[in-house]
Amino acid sequence: MITVLRIGHRPARDKRITTHVALTARAFGASAIIIDLHDEELEGTVRSVTDRFGGSFHVSSGVNWRKFLDENKGTRVHLTMYGIPVGQCIDKIREDSSRNGELVIVVGAEKVPGDLYGIADYNVSVTNQPHSEVAALAIFLDRYNNGSELSATFQGRMEVVPRERGKEIRNRIGNTITNKKPKRKD
Repeated sequence: MITVLRIGHRPARDKRITTHVALTARAFGASAIIIDLHDEELEGTVRSVTDRFGGSFHVSSGVNWRKFLDENKGTRVHLTMYGIPVGQCIDKIREDSSRNGELVIVVGAEKVPGDLYGIADYNVSVTNQPHSEVAALAIFLDRYNNGSELSATFQGRMEVVPRERGKEIRNRIGNTITNKKPKRKD
């Protein structure tokens, strides 16, 4: 089981980026996201995507991150540009988390409390340069899962159909599949 823990979420400022962290976690193989500050709207958005596109992804907010980490016995990974490069530690992380059955990935929204570096089992960087936590999470999960998440199926009511050009979404209603194609602009 993989859980992403988002700390430092500021609803007025981070709503879109935290939503992207959640959707990336879902698409790249995590089972859940826990967000420290309560945000019903964010929870609703993520649940709506999961309802439409499938999977069993769980979202909850308003959770004390320290208490969550104290009570969780999984392998704790903090994604930070100050950490050990992902390529140097991913095998050990995979080994540790398979032994205890759970992986918790901590992603900060703002400057994280300094003691998080000591609480984490691993402080991991996806480059030692400033960049997006969404990108760091996606790359970390891709490396952790050896790319298997890229071919995962979710069996939702809606399904994006890969196409060379254009867009197609299958909307499943009962056993009927309806193709929706965007209208062509003339």
